[in-house]
Amino acid sequence: MPHQATARALESDIVSRLAKFFPEASPVRIPIKLSRIHGNGNGRRTAHESDGILLQETVIEYGTSQEVLFAIDHPLEFGDYVLVESRDRSLRAEASVVAVQYHPERTVVAVRFLKPVPNWIVKS
Repeated sequence: MPHQATARALESDIVSRLAKFFPEASPVRIPIKLSRIHGNGNGRRTAHESDGILLQETVIEYGTSQEVLFAIDHPLEFGDYVLVESRDRSLRAEASVVAVQYHPERTVVAVRFLKPVPNWIVKS
């Protein structure tokens, strides 16, 4: 367990570096399933593409009303499309990659929702 806690703290630290570019970002810890969505070249996705190809499960470390930030094992690039889905499906939204930082064995990503997602993050 101590190694897992150390890895978790390091991951949160590298995501916090990217979060500095998103002043509205609040720390959150929301487990998600992340899938890659492929477009058809004109920005539209077909129905069979809407479920995407599972990349991995991860944790949203920071969020704004329009963006979420997390670390993953797989590389993503600016402009890639993903489906972000919480375990309870209270959050299920398509998003595009707006920022990327590469680290050894991890990629830190910020994605922006393609459509408004009401009430997914509530500030007190």
